[in-house]
Amino acid sequence: MIAYSKGNEIFLAKRDGSEPRRLVTTAGRSDYIRWSHDGTILRFTVNDPQTNNRSLWQASMDGSDLHPLLPGWNDPPNECCGNWTPDGRYYVFQAVRDGTANVWALPERKGLFRSARSEPVQLTTGPMNVGEPVPSRDGTRLFVQGRQPRAELLRYDATSRQFAPYLSGISADGLDFSQDKEWVAYNDYTDGTMWRSKVDGTQKLQLTFLPLLAYLPRWSPDGRQIAFFGHPPGEHFQIYVVPAAGGSPELIYRRGFNLADPNWSPDGKSLVFGGNTLNGQGSAVFVLDMKTRSASQLPGSDGLFSPRWSPDGRFVAAMAVDSLKLMLFDFTTQKWTELAKMLAAYPNWSRDGRYLYFDGTLEEETGYFRIRISDRKLERILSLKGFQQAVGDFGQWSGLAPDESPLYVRDATIQEIYALEWEAP
Repeated sequence: MIAYSKGNEIFLAKRDGSEPRRLVTTAGRSDYIRWSHDGTILRFTVNDPQTNNRSLWQASMDGSDLHPLLPGWNDPPNECCGNWTPDGRYYVFQAVRDGTANVWALPERKGLFRSARSEPVQLTTGPMNVGEPVPSRDGTRLFVQGRQPRAELLRYDATSRQFAPYLSGISADGLDFSQDKEWVAYNDYTDGTMWRSKVDGTQKLQLTFLPLLAYLPRWSPDGRQIAFFGHPPGEHFQIYVVPAAGGSPELIYRRGFNLADPNWSPDGKSLVFGGNTLNGQGSAVFVLDMKTRSASQLPGSDGLFSPRWSPDGRFVAAMAVDSLKLMLFDFTTQKWTELAKMLAAYPNWSRDGRYLYFDGTLEEETGYFRIRISDRKLERILSLKGFQQAVGDFGQWSGLAPDESPLYVRDATIQEIYALEWEAP
């Protein structure tokens, strides 16, 4: 038999792929499916987009007895990527605690006591992230991935057609600049905290602290507040603001599903943001009144996300979840029109509102593009062939410097494979 996943469903088929049948439906995308030593159990990782958690689950090969493997062991759950040892006596997996991934081993119960719970034993203790364990065939070693995340911020120079370090090549992404071009807010690539500083790197200040994770800061037009989306571990992404001078982040809008990408209106009285539920179903664009703290959905925005408000306030650009499209909402006509049909990410308006810049793929080549709003003329600014982009929590970030030069993040992560010798009791 072959077990495989498709979205949030797990299937079984004969070894030649024939006679597939659905075995179980999980609460999120499932992967790392592994058979038990005796072939009676399937164990796997479930990525739940509603809670942003990863957890280990198992089911019998007939689809019965679907349940979490370690309920309540890690609060919130953050385990994945397990494998059984060849003799079936241990199940080794990756778990994240206090922001660091380590390898753990779960002893397997046998016979009459198989249902009794065993406690995992920690095998590694950092300081780097260690995970995705694979036992050797003789069971005496574990092959693991050791990872120390780091990124290098770069600016593309159109004259030299070269990338050069920007802001001294700090390990950061998600940059946004104040309207006076004096200040920058960004995410620390390694830990998900948010900072602000002068563009020369001085007056650096940490704005958010763990366990709160913060993403994609956006300066208010008056430069006094920074909006972002974030969450404590195990909760939905919601909309926050924090004083640019420092202080406690304020949760300003909450829903029962993930919210992301807040962007200010030019007058600073409203925020536009996107909503996203399981598998993208129910995605939409909302406008939040900052005075009343009430939100309304933009008409016709079902299936759209990642909105960006134009500098003149007339348009909102957004991306489609279920197709490769960039869409544009006109507040004058109250209608959406198609800007471009291609894979796109991280759109940004030019300061004069004439262009929308974005990272994209066209004719199987990735690059940075801009489209002119007046006549929909599409231009490729640069090709990313051979460029090793860093991958963050939300894909490969790109942005614009104050002079509208493209900003990218190069992957400088140290990532190696280690062999660990171990003796199981």
